[in-house]
Amino acid sequence: MTGEQGTSGAVLVVGGGISGLTAALETAEVGNDVFIVEKSASFGGRVAQLNQYFPKLCPPSCGLEINFRRVRDNRKIRTYTMTTVKSVSGTPGNYEVTLETSPRYVNSNCTACGDCAVACPDEIDNEFNLGMNKSKAAYLPHEMAFPRRYVIKKESLTAAGAEAVKGACKYNAVDLDMKTETFTVNVASIIWATGWVPYEATKMENLKFGQSKAIVTNMMIERMAAPNGPTGGKIVRPGDEKPIESIAFVQCAGSRDENHLEFCSHVCCMATFKQMTYVREQYPDAKIYVFYIDLRTPGKYEKFREVRMADKNATFIKGKVADIILEADGGVSVIAENAITAEKITQKVDMAVLATGMQPSLALQGVPTDLLMDTNGFVISEFDKAMIAAGCAKKAADVVTCTQSSTAAALKAIQVSRR
Repeated sequence: MTGEQGTSGAVLVVGGGISGLTAALETAEVGNDVFIVEKSASFGGRVAQLNQYFPKLCPPSCGLEINFRRVRDNRKIRTYTMTTVKSVSGTPGNYEVTLETSPRYVNSNCTACGDCAVACPDEIDNEFNLGMNKSKAAYLPHEMAFPRRYVIKKESLTAAGAEAVKGACKYNAVDLDMKTETFTVNVASIIWATGWVPYEATKMENLKFGQSKAIVTNMMIERMAAPNGPTGGKIVRPGDEKPIESIAFVQCAGSRDENHLEFCSHVCCMATFKQMTYVREQYPDAKIYVFYIDLRTPGKYEKFREVRMADKNATFIKGKVADIILEADGGVSVIAENAITAEKITQKVDMAVLATGMQPSLALQGVPTDLLMDTNGFVISEFDKAMIAAGCAKKAADVVTCTQSSTAAALKAIQVSRR
């Protein structure tokens, strides 16, 4: 085990999505040393998977690239990917944190030339594209990956695959003997920016996710619409790649439900309105049906909602979906009761999109120390303990709210570190 000692007042940021990056940058730019750790192979988090932000409908690549450059240029920030917190000991202002880094099997000699991927005969599900296509077992996490270094999923390599990737690398960057590394850092405070995961859609048995390729989630649509996604930006029905003539959006899929997530996930309505825009751009005459409990687009987002609701080919049904029926032609029928007219509705569509909620990551993976959390798994800041929550680790929120929250977290961490 090795140790990393920052200057007095160093801050650990756990999570390398937009919230963690913001918190790290704001902290480092006033002079504090920062360690930022991310459990996956690259920084960027969920935002990196988006096609566009709302309400401006611009790609997240520009914002992330700016942040990546700022991180690279800031000597106060030390970055660690494939790294998790194993334990925390000590007291506020003087924490010792044990970190564990999993092997990437590719060392710092990597130039991201891609020769290993070309040579690799073994394939895995593409995690970045939510398993909708395949990638090689030697792969770049995505085209904007930071750090821009390949990863090898060693357990998915055949013996022939292992020989192929080693033989293909002319920079001696492939190291299949890499081991897990454990080390410690000493910090004054910790910012928890551990983000969120999409709620597991198979838990809602009535919505039939996994039983038909015509039933997808909102994050799957996001990846389909992205130019670097599994379909090259084209929204089509998975499996038979049928163009969309009709589509249903099922709101609150798992959210506001005492059997699943009891809270509103905040972004789902706006995400659906954004994705309606994707559909309309590709299919001017497609029929769009939105099944909802309430439409929540507060403040500045109201105008965004009004434009989408004025679409003459869009129908909004106030009613919670009770069932989805699989049809012989590959489509599905969505069944709900209209809460306004009390009419039972059965609407057949080519594809149904489940607006799954945001579940805090720590609610699933557990916590490595004594964190104060609410019943839903969101972290409650304890300023006296220098444990501070940011972004979607704190509450379900959109990108703008997350960056504001992370700036506030950075300010509080700086205050704590300078007592």
